[in-house]
Amino acid sequence: MASDVPAILEIAANSLDSALAAEQGGATRIELCAALEVGGLTPSPGLIELVRKRVRIPVYVLIRPRAGDFVYTDAEFDTMQRDIEHCVALGCEGVVIGALDENGAINVPRCRLLVATAGKLGVTFHRAFDMTRDLAAALEDVIALGCERVLTSGGAPNALAGAETIRDLVRQAGARLRVMPGAGIDASNVATIRSITAANEFHASAKRLLPSRLRAANPQDLGMSGGEWRTDAERVRAIARALQS
Repeated sequence: MASDVPAILEIAANSLDSALAAEQGGATRIELCAALEVGGLTPSPGLIELVRKRVRIPVYVLIRPRAGDFVYTDAEFDTMQRDIEHCVALGCEGVVIGALDENGAINVPRCRLLVATAGKLGVTFHRAFDMTRDLAAALEDVIALGCERVLTSGGAPNALAGAETIRDLVRQAGARLRVMPGAGIDASNVATIRSITAANEFHASAKRLLPSRLRAANPQDLGMSGGEWRTDAERVRAIARALQS
């Protein structure tokens, strides 16, 4: 049974076409990123500007300078701050951040600076959270930072597997912060995840792999002939429908 409060569906979009498809399919909010195949990276300034101009739903921009762990060098951290400043200048609704220390805890000093750089923008803490040693302690750190929400699979490979842990995090957070399940969410499982967790915001990519548009190319496999991943409006619509059931 769905909650009386309408659920929020955030879609990870990796291009202008994906963002438009997410909006068409009924997404509530976009997490704009690049390189979904490595978990998402910061998109280009040009893409941020175009999406901000063309879509009407809120746009949160992923701030992640590289793939891999979330322990960043000084240079990488400086880049993250500059990227947030760019999002502020473009009038984005929010940013999605996260940084850890070498001991697997939230890097509170650095994340505090990122939140301060964001100013009035909304802030989501991303799945770096799931890599921490102690989720309950990490949640208190994220709350203390002033983040609006945390994106999590409950420390599991996907949100369905981590649903009971997510439920505990929802209870721990109470009204202080929104816990948003993400990872492996689709139309077939989102209602179950909602029922178990009692969460009201959900994150999905709803993507499909498009075939390559190359008709003739070098016949050798150089790893650059594949198609692109793109948000599929029908898949977004199916998730939105499932949340209404």
